[in-house]
Amino acid sequence: MGKVLKKPEKWWIFYREMVKEIEKIGLNSIWIVAIISAFMGAVITMQTAYNTENPFLPDYLIGVAARDSILLEFSSTIVALILAGKVGSNIASEIGTMRITEQIDALEIMGVNSANYLVLPKVVASILFNPFLCIMSIFVGIAGGWAAGALTGVITTQQYLEGILYAFVPYYILYAVIKTIVFAIIITTISSFYGYYVNGGSLEVGSSSTKAVVYSSVTILLFNLILTQLLLS
Repeated sequence: MGKVLKKPEKWWIFYREMVKEIEKIGLNSIWIVAIISAFMGAVITMQTAYNTENPFLPDYLIGVAARDSILLEFSSTIVALILAGKVGSNIASEIGTMRITEQIDALEIMGVNSANYLVLPKVVASILFNPFLCIMSIFVGIAGGWAAGALTGVITTQQYLEGILYAFVPYYILYAVIKTIVFAIIITTISSFYGYYVNGGSLEVGSSSTKAVVYSSVTILLFNLILTQLLLS
């Protein structure tokens, strides 16, 4: 991390690489995040509806439960776990391949800070774009919950919107974004570490990619617990 966080030697190269990483890490992840968010919002709404069939519980509580589940946990933590599998494995395999093909050694011979050149644009791009994915996931998840509730008839549009707006806490959005930024740093740095220090051949690259996903996921869950205690207590 000391090598990664140094000031880039040529800023225009850093900006160029960062734009490329925004496309690879962020833009290419929009569809999978949107599809999973829509289905998860629908599932959360339907499961809540089927498990709260009680005449003493108002129907708008289905919207409340769906909103809080998406805001507090799904759009930050679950999406981060998805990105750890998609983005993390890609980063580890990309850098690992560069290591075993001696491209990183070539950069070092030319006097380039290879860790800074390869990793910092990924970290910054992820920090900048992942909050957008989180916000998008929130809206798509809530929309998916509304569509499922309206199409199945378990809750009306008016009741669902009433639940979404009931006792809404704007801080929950900030909470989700803060967690997303921390998880973005975790995914990119851990994945880059396992790719950067791989030794061997293609089998070792695959193994490092698997380790990157596993350790990123475990670290995300650990920091999820820590951040929840710090930010919501």
